[in-house]
Amino acid sequence: MAKAITMVVIFGFFGVAVSYLPSGDVPSGGASGGITAALLLLALLLCLQMLHSFPSLAPRLSHYRYLTLGAQALLTYLPFLVFGEAWLGMPGFLAASVLLILRAPLSWILVGAATLSVQVIHFLLGFSPGELAYSTVSTLMTCMVVYSLSKLSDLVTETHKSRADLAHLVLIQERLRFARDLHDLLGYSLSSLTLQCELASRLISTQPERARRELAEALESARGALADVRSVAEGLRSMSLDSEVASAASILAAADIRSTISMDVPAGSLTDRSETVLAIILREAVTNVLRHSRAESCEIRVECSEGRARLSVVNDGLASRDLNHLNEDRGDNRHLGGTGIGNLTARVKVLGGTLTAEPCGSDTYRLSTELPAAPRYRRSVVSGTSLCEMTGRGPSGTSARPFVF
Repeated sequence: MAKAITMVVIFGFFGVAVSYLPSGDVPSGGASGGITAALLLLALLLCLQMLHSFPSLAPRLSHYRYLTLGAQALLTYLPFLVFGEAWLGMPGFLAASVLLILRAPLSWILVGAATLSVQVIHFLLGFSPGELAYSTVSTLMTCMVVYSLSKLSDLVTETHKSRADLAHLVLIQERLRFARDLHDLLGYSLSSLTLQCELASRLISTQPERARRELAEALESARGALADVRSVAEGLRSMSLDSEVASAASILAAADIRSTISMDVPAGSLTDRSETVLAIILREAVTNVLRHSRAESCEIRVECSEGRARLSVVNDGLASRDLNHLNEDRGDNRHLGGTGIGNLTARVKVLGGTLTAEPCGSDTYRLSTELPAAPRYRRSVVSGTSLCEMTGRGPSGTSARPFVF
């Protein structure tokens, strides 16, 4: 629509120029021959103006825009020698093309020169001062209208293109979010479910009661995984750090991994988003402990002080094979929003935090993160096992004592 309006306006201006032809000087070849030649030149000028106003009409010719601008300048001034006052409206189109093609300040200097040239030509043709002023204003108005509408068409086209690009970008981001959430949420659930089922199959003949407990917990894990899938599909996910710590302690105990957990998080010190990200990081860290190490002990520390929340997970039993796998996960997939450590790094950066995952000994691995924890929402409901009971914190919720499973 914007291009159509601009084209109509340009054709209208050229129509006005055509209306001047009968009043102009007729060359010696005859009136009909002179008007025909003038119409051909006007058609050529119209084509050049269309190329300058709409470069997308002929992308290859846009590379020669300086040559076409020079051709338009010649066709603007040379015909004055033949047609005289019938060619009065052409400098306005040339000034518009100068603004479209050249950069400031050169473009504005040339526009001023084109306007001055109109005054000189009108003076030589013997126009009165009033007619001279009218022609000057008419030239500037033609220049501004053609230039503004041409730029407006470009802006409208660019806006529509940007809108399409933005929609495509949002689609890609949603796909990446879906992939991240599936990996971060379901990886832990499915790992714990597999471990509990394997443990139950080994205990079913020797310790049937414990096997039944493990199967019951596996059923709960399966239901949690189903809830995770639904939350990912809906794009809504809010996780409790308390519940994740309790779940991590349970799954590590089921895997015969000695866990030491210390948690010092005053009530209401974490935003919902920061708490969810810390819970996801803890899930991924425990999943890596189960999948990529032969750990016998694992230490989990969570604390919040001075407006910063800190989480660290340290485990032993790291083999060189597993270290290579973790390094590949951290290095190759981060720029793609990939999986594992790359996912966590992307989540933490969004909140303005830092995350490190690296070996800190011969067979020890540490994953630690630090996030801003400005209080905006207070925790209202906490599901799962109470951490106050597990850590021995008092009613104030400010003291913490490490505990061992």
